[in-house]
Amino acid sequence: QVQVVESGGGLVQAGGSLRLSCVASGSISPINHMAWYHQVPGNERELVALITSGDVTNYPDSVKGRFTIYRGNNKTTVFLQMNSLKPEDTGLYYCNLDFAGPSGRQRYWGQGTQVTVSS
Repeated sequence: QVQVVESGGGLVQAGGSLRLSCVASGSISPINHMAWYHQVPGNERELVALITSGDVTNYPDSVKGRFTIYRGNNKTTVFLQMNSLKPEDTGLYYCNLDFAGPSGRQRYWGQGTQVTVSS
């Protein structure tokens, strides 16, 4: 059974930092990439960071220089280091797992972790 579990959200003042964690488990090899998405009520999920199996990373301009995605020693764990947080970073953060399953490409989402940045 595939599971994706996020943790690390919370309340922080503007300018502060948080680190989110995502642990994926199950029959999930080979992994194509893992990513973090941000969602606020009424809007679609937006990509904020992605890391490929080859450790290539990708960020939208809105978070470049502030957010960093990286893997733990276990390739199925990724972290999102968020610095210089802004009130507009508030929302739910979801971890996405993309891997090549026996029946083709599969994507799984975690349950989300709430980040609230106060001004």
